[in-house]
Amino acid sequence: MRSILPALSACLLMACAATPAWPDAAESAALEEARNQAELTSELSSKLWEWAEVGYQEEKSSALLQQTLADEGFTVTPGVAGIPTAFMAEYGSGGPVIALLAEMDALPGINQAASPDREEVDGKGAGHACGHNLFGAGSVSAAVAIRHWLEDSGTPGRIRVYGTPAEEGGSGKVYMVRAGLFNDVDIAMHWHPGDRNSAAANTSLANRSAKFRFSGISAHAAGAPERGRSALDGVEAMNMMANMMHEHIPQDARMHYVITSGGSAPNVVPDFAEVFYYVRHPSPKGVEAIWTRLEDAARGAALGTGTDVEWEIIHGNNPLLVNEKLARMMDEKLRLVGGVDYTPAEREFAETIASTFDNPARDIASAAEVQDFEVSMGYGSTDVGDVSYAVPTVGLRTATWVPGTSAHSWQAVAASGTSIGHKGTQVAAETLTLAAVELFTNKGLRVEAREEFDAARGPDYEYKSLLGDREPPLDYRK
Repeated sequence: MRSILPALSACLLMACAATPAWPDAAESAALEEARNQAELTSELSSKLWEWAEVGYQEEKSSALLQQTLADEGFTVTPGVAGIPTAFMAEYGSGGPVIALLAEMDALPGINQAASPDREEVDGKGAGHACGHNLFGAGSVSAAVAIRHWLEDSGTPGRIRVYGTPAEEGGSGKVYMVRAGLFNDVDIAMHWHPGDRNSAAANTSLANRSAKFRFSGISAHAAGAPERGRSALDGVEAMNMMANMMHEHIPQDARMHYVITSGGSAPNVVPDFAEVFYYVRHPSPKGVEAIWTRLEDAARGAALGTGTDVEWEIIHGNNPLLVNEKLARMMDEKLRLVGGVDYTPAEREFAETIASTFDNPARDIASAAEVQDFEVSMGYGSTDVGDVSYAVPTVGLRTATWVPGTSAHSWQAVAASGTSIGHKGTQVAAETLTLAAVELFTNKGLRVEAREEFDAARGPDYEYKSLLGDREPPLDYRK
């Protein structure tokens, strides 16, 4: 990371001219506390990366984050919202409540060593291809730094960490929002690993998923095919109709699936088959409109193949409600911290990774840069969206991966287990710490952010979850 001390005073003076400010010493002290936690950032990141626990099964990962916070004097409440691996941890008293989100789940079906070449790890069925080991570690590291700053400075306020499991298709945060756990929060902050440094105000797509399960009649595929009714035929008929739907859904919508069960032997007509669908759109109403058509396709497929079908909603997320006032503040703090500078060994690693990309990669040197601020559409989905409709929310991305890396790739797993990932995580931890100082000390900003939030939701807003009233699907990854 580049040193920011020579530029710190000048940047602070520019900030002071535009907004109410705190004493220079406050920011410097908080930044020093964040840097003191760099070793903790790396240790937590490495352990979560090695364990690579999938959604709602993050037992060791959650326990480690909880114990780390408890050892630092946080009051920890485990098992919130009916989720064994979810938790809340709080330090401080009085003042505003500033929240940090901490994800921790890995993705199934992908694994990779911390190597720049494709190198799978025998017996490991999951990997941190979205860098949530870094997310959880960075948020906890920032919380520890903020806790020390609150104590040393005597500033009133509470820093609260939400351990949020199963972001990848499990919507862990939605159940926490539904349980009212964010009702007393003033501002929530999050961050995410990426291949660049940016605090841009990016929205996300709303989404919903379900497992469609077809039941048929088994029979000998050659000796008595007329007696069988193939559940796999039902799945394939549904998929064919869904693929034809692609031409007739809005341009900014997304729909994708995987067949999770299709039978075991070609000579047995399968009596069970399952397909797992995602639908995405910029608005919840758009998701619901496409979803109605998808359900009709499932019914039609069952009717046409002589099978039965039922489905289970697995998860659903609202889109991110961006708060530009907070995003511009986060952009300012990120520019104070700066990006990621590679050592010669890290650059060699990055160049080897970049050589595996199909498309031209971003310039590796861009890891040290902060991207221009913008307000734009993002095409991913996240359960942070539901949090952003409960409380004013702000986030950032940092270059924890080699520039040009796609999320959910083996290249992302590799970098997330190395010093490149750890350095990007430290950038996030330091930025979040500076942002927390601003939020604790700048009441005017909190008021303005709330006003923007209320105006964006509208006077008649009522929260509605896209996953309905179901309980957390604690076994969806088993």
